[in-house]
Amino acid sequence: MLNLINLLIIGFSVVTISFLGIILNRSNIIITFLCIEMLFLSVNFIFAVYAVFLDDILGQIYALFFLTVAAAESAIGIGLLVDFFRVRKDILIYSSILRG
Repeated sequence: MLNLINLLIIGFSVVTISFLGIILNRSNIIITFLCIEMLFLSVNFIFAVYAVFLDDILGQIYALFFLTVAAAESAIGIGLLVDFFRVRKDILIYSSILRG
């Protein structure tokens, strides 16, 4: 069975991977967007782990609300990305910055 420390190590390693994905990837906006979503979900996982180990239903309810906010952010981000592609005909970050 997994204990608290092992689950927190998994959660924080996913947070670290998503931060590195955001920092190291500067050209593809879809990968950056996916790393932001992975960051939200890993923080949500950490909230849920603490809620289970503290036997507190409030943390699990908070994690559920956090999931709905992440889903709304994802829908708005994908809509903006589609509109950006329609205007610029590409989704590379550097080429759209250089064109102005």
